[in-house]
Amino acid sequence: MNQNKKDNSELILTILLGWLGVHKFIEKEYGIGVIYLLTFGLFGIGWIFDIYTCFYYNSEKFLEIKNSIKENTNKCNELNEHIENLKNTYADIKRIDYGTANYIDNSSWNFKRPAFQKYQEAKNIYNCSRTVCSNARMQPFKYICKYFNIKPSEDNLQKFENVLNDFSAAEQGKNLLKNERDNIVNSISDKVPLLIKVFNKKRLIRKLGFNDIDFSQLYFPQYIFRYISSGGNSSMQCNITFDIDNLNKFVIYLSELVKFRKSAAGQRALMTTQLREKIKQRDHYTCCKCGNSIEKEPNLLLEIDHIIPISKNGMTTEENLQTLCWKCNRKKGSKIE
Repeated sequence: MNQNKKDNSELILTILLGWLGVHKFIEKEYGIGVIYLLTFGLFGIGWIFDIYTCFYYNSEKFLEIKNSIKENTNKCNELNEHIENLKNTYADIKRIDYGTANYIDNSSWNFKRPAFQKYQEAKNIYNCSRTVCSNARMQPFKYICKYFNIKPSEDNLQKFENVLNDFSAAEQGKNLLKNERDNIVNSISDKVPLLIKVFNKKRLIRKLGFNDIDFSQLYFPQYIFRYISSGGNSSMQCNITFDIDNLNKFVIYLSELVKFRKSAAGQRALMTTQLREKIKQRDHYTCCKCGNSIEKEPNLLLEIDHIIPISKNGMTTEENLQTLCWKCNRKKGSKIE
């Protein structure tokens, strides 16, 4: 019930703000009694709408609509869960552990050092000198590798390629999922009362059984270089976020430093966004296992799979890559098929 009130609060707030803008004029022209009468009616509308929506969502008519799209709703929620799992595939590589120490400041001026309040120990934060912080801004990848213990090895390169592959699928999947959900909701739009569609759409989507789609990009890994002066009166910070663009650049950066050992000729493809699209285009945007395609299902999420998995010494080469729909890719896992 608290969530329901939250959904309607935006409507009530909008009406209230408009009301506050004209109430002085009404009071001046018609008197305070009219103000009381209209105010009671105004807030009464909100409660009446709450009661109306409560009855509607428990009506047989709405339950019939919900059941008619239940199968499609479940498919959307299954895809939503898969996308959330893709977001959690980041290989968390810890920074160099320099040990721990206790620091005690007995200065009577300690309370006047506001920058010390920003001090924080975390795996993704490196507390450093001003010089290191400034240099990290100019050469972020070099300093991430140095201070967060990411060695330019083929294994680490493959880890970040996998992260990029999964994150790219997750970002694309979010938009495809929203399109599919909107199509389903639109298909039953003529059966839903206008008031519900206009003023209660978010709640309608939840009541139909759809899980919320997280469109935030907070899951992107972030590395932070932070400088705090010895006096605690100034600070400086450099944030490097591994979004899709930076991950593409980082994969290329690592590849230029890596001496490949699994390929005799030292040649392999890089699992970048461009390669993902190239493989999908080569396979005509069709799943190589089940044959489903974006022509049959426009909002189908396609992913790139290693035919022989990397864990079984498979290589990132075009011959070892194939397009699979997300369901087939999830079912295959690390098997060779």
